[in-house]
Amino acid sequence: MATSYEELMAVSQPSHVRLLPWKGPEGKPAHLVTDGTPPPLSLLADKIESQQIESAAVIVELARPMVGEEAKLTADELRWIAGRLIESLTEVLNITESRARRLPATRSRGSSPSPQRAPGRPVWGLSHV
Repeated sequence: MATSYEELMAVSQPSHVRLLPWKGPEGKPAHLVTDGTPPPLSLLADKIESQQIESAAVIVELARPMVGEEAKLTADELRWIAGRLIESLTEVLNITESRARRLPATRSRGSSPSPQRAPGRPVWGLSHV
C-alpha cells in the first residue's frame, strides 16, 4: 500500500493527490487521491482547514498577553500555551504543505525555478508536521 506522497504519485498516477488535514493510520499523513473532481471528502477537508486557521488565529491572540513583559505565568501555564501554539503551527504548516502541492507548476519568463524537494521531504523542508 502506498503511504507517502511520492509513492502515491508513482503507483497510481492520479491527476490529483491532496494531503488531508488529519492523520491516517499509525499517525502517518493521510492523502486523498482523485481524478481532479472535488469529492465530499475534499470539501470536508476544506472546512476543517478553515477551522484550523481560525483556531490558530484565536490562540495567537490569547497567547499575546500571556507572554508579554507584564505577564506573571507559571512554568506550567507557559508550557500549556506553548503546546497550543505548537499544535496550531503544526496544523497551519500542514495546510500550507497541502496547498503548495496543489499549486500549478508554472514559471514566468525570467523567474527562478521553484525550490526542489528532496524525496520524502515536505515542500517547506520539515521532516514532519
